[in-house]
Amino acid sequence: MHTFTAIDFETANTDPWSICQVGLVRVENGTITHEISLLVQPPGNNYWSRFIDIHGIGPNHTVCAPTFDQIWSSIEPYISQQKVVAHNGHSFDFRILDKTLGYYGMMAPDYQKHCTYKIYRNNLAALCRFHNIELNHHNALSDARACARLFLMHLETI
Repeated sequence: MHTFTAIDFETANTDPWSICQVGLVRVENGTITHEISLLVQPPGNNYWSRFIDIHGIGPNHTVCAPTFDQIWSSIEPYISQQKVVAHNGHSFDFRILDKTLGYYGMMAPDYQKHCTYKIYRNNLAALCRFHNIELNHHNALSDARACARLFLMHLETI
């Protein structure tokens, strides 16, 4: 049956290890069974204003948040040895995860990578409008939830 994890990351600046929010949606047998939304303090709690304008998260939101190495154990079971999907995953989310783990000296796990951008060839906002999927764009959990729904739609056609 259709079991996978959808992920999305928001970053604080151009550093690929500057994750400031994690959204994760676990789908088991075609049903969403678990969701995680975490604010993460990027290294030095350093933000660029352009990025704050995109997702609305700033240093005041993450000053007391855990760093990625402190939250990794809570999301790793949903990624390691799993089928993982992200929208624009190959050029962003999977690279960001690998770079962030490297920054903290941790090994990237093995997992199957799937990308809804490669499947649908359109941006997330347009796809959500077309398929009438609720989206609060650039909120990591909302983006991951939308990606999960798109991937489920795809799996039903193959």
